[in-house]
Amino acid sequence: MRTSILTVCLVAALTAAAGCSRDAAPAADASKTTATPEAKVTDTAVAAADRDEHSYAQPDLVRIDDLALLLAVDFASKTLTGSATYTLAWTDPKANQLVLDTRDLKIEKIVGERDDGKWVDLKYSLADADKTLGSKLTIEAPDRNKRIRVSYATSPSASGLQWLEPSMTQGKKTPFMFSQSQQIHARSWVPLQDTPSVRFTYTAHVTAPKDAMVLMSADNDPKAARDGDYEFKMPQKIPSYLLAIAAGDLVFQPISNRSGVWAEPGMVKKAATEFVDTEKMMETTEKLYGPYRWERYDILVLPPSFPYGGMENPRLTFATPTVIVGDKSLVSLVAHELAHSWSGNLVTFSSSKDAWLNEGFTSYVENRIVEALYGKERSDMESVIGRNELAAEFKTIDPKLQALALKPGVLKDPDEASSATVYTKGAWFLQFLEQRYGREVFDPFLRDYFNHFAFQSIATTQFVDYAKANLLAKHPGKVSEAELDEWIYGSGIPKSAPATVSPRFDAVDAARKTWVDGGALPDKALTAKWTTQEWVHFIEGMPEKLSVDQLGALDAAYKFTGTPNGEIAQRWYPLTVRSGYHQADQAIAAFLTTIGRRKLIMPTYGELVKTPEGLKLAEDTFAKAKPGYHPITTGSVEAVIAKAKEPAQPSAAGQ
Repeated sequence: MRTSILTVCLVAALTAAAGCSRDAAPAADASKTTATPEAKVTDTAVAAADRDEHSYAQPDLVRIDDLALLLAVDFASKTLTGSATYTLAWTDPKANQLVLDTRDLKIEKIVGERDDGKWVDLKYSLADADKTLGSKLTIEAPDRNKRIRVSYATSPSASGLQWLEPSMTQGKKTPFMFSQSQQIHARSWVPLQDTPSVRFTYTAHVTAPKDAMVLMSADNDPKAARDGDYEFKMPQKIPSYLLAIAAGDLVFQPISNRSGVWAEPGMVKKAATEFVDTEKMMETTEKLYGPYRWERYDILVLPPSFPYGGMENPRLTFATPTVIVGDKSLVSLVAHELAHSWSGNLVTFSSSKDAWLNEGFTSYVENRIVEALYGKERSDMESVIGRNELAAEFKTIDPKLQALALKPGVLKDPDEASSATVYTKGAWFLQFLEQRYGREVFDPFLRDYFNHFAFQSIATTQFVDYAKANLLAKHPGKVSEAELDEWIYGSGIPKSAPATVSPRFDAVDAARKTWVDGGALPDKALTAKWTTQEWVHFIEGMPEKLSVDQLGALDAAYKFTGTPNGEIAQRWYPLTVRSGYHQADQAIAAFLTTIGRRKLIMPTYGELVKTPEGLKLAEDTFAKAKPGYHPITTGSVEAVIAKAKEPAQPSAAGQ
């Protein structure tokens, strides 16, 4: 079987890329970077070097055990107002302060419950805001109150909330609000110990206008009345980044007796049809890795301004409508978010330094689900696409960000982690282990891992200890400790990485080469059978630039400009920008104005800002699109535009 040239060379290219040093995310001051921790830790205690540097909280002194929210949704002021009541577990006998993370919150009052049941005022201080971490809220609790309540209001510009005018929704009649708490944005709508190392149960009483259905990452009742008054309960302990809320014109359509879709009325049937395999995905994953432990699994389809593809909020995945293309070719996103019910929601990384424990494991499980339901050809194609993106990213980012487990101080802002590293390199590492040990050994290992650490937050050091004891020691001679450490702590991709081949991509490569070399475009009888994955690979393999005539020929044949498929658009439009194909400019502006998903739009913005005329189009388009973008997306676009407008630095020769 002939393999794609790209897949044969991929490992070598990635290994070489480890030497690149241009930063995609700000690197830490080397003087503040410490060695990777080697000390062993127990299942319930995290070593000091593994503590979460992106939180002010002190969970080693006191931890939130339960959260009770009382919130009012106000679309007019774009705020949530109410209170958060914490049931606390004081773990240090000398502790008498509760430290919480906040961002742009207005603190109204803080009280504590005495032993006699009376609530009394507590003194507190709110520190000046740090750009990344927000403001440290320190509450004095000399009586070590078992319960403390904070009354507060959010800011209209809260980084974890998006408020949409009716015109920005599909139905155009009802406003919409939704949260995005990951990575550290929960602190912008609830004062919390905003670190994944702390897990808590929660309840909520939420009021809203009667025409708005409210949902949370909790026990949403598909038959709940839309009456403006809602109660929620989450009995399983979750970390703060999985706290979620949404409100709008939402209706429900079932898929199975334990899964279904929430969406605006005009979208719900289409979404349920696209996601019809959800129950099969659940059953497949249960066979591999044990029972689904969250009772229901529903999907909330958000407006297209949602900044991510999906968010794995327990019991209620938040999903972008950009994956609903009519042929189920992009439903691996559902497989990914469902997989988080085991890897991430059940076993959680304890800090953003260890994000691969969530995303790498989940991407691996996602690929196994896709293989089981849609065949190995499709799962292999998706692996190759991901690894191509990894190779491209590794050419530009600091090698320190290419390690799975990051050293303290490397990641200044958790939103700037290398997504290709934590998702694709993490999954590749697990595939390496799978191939070395065989699925008959590795599948039970993963199942036992999920059971062993269920409902816990762990650091990479804990996984390493567990793997050494339960894989390396029990099956000697398969993987060395040096190989394990190279994958986890090293930059780039080890030479031991298994290659993935795709015969269907070989055919795409051949068709593209024939055309680029001056031959005819691929026959329609061939391309009519291509999936989204093959079209993505076809465009990604094009030269850096094409002539306007070549792009026109592609457009005439395949109608790429104006495509409703975001995965194709995010590859096509950057190519047109680089090549000066201005016939696509109007469609580019429409795409960037309509879609807020960062993965899809940032490549085009990144190319536009490289030329004066492109920068103007980017700025003009962003000015129109900004009201419909999520704050996270807004920040990303603003940063790219601002960097492009910085004065050019003089070269060393000119100094």
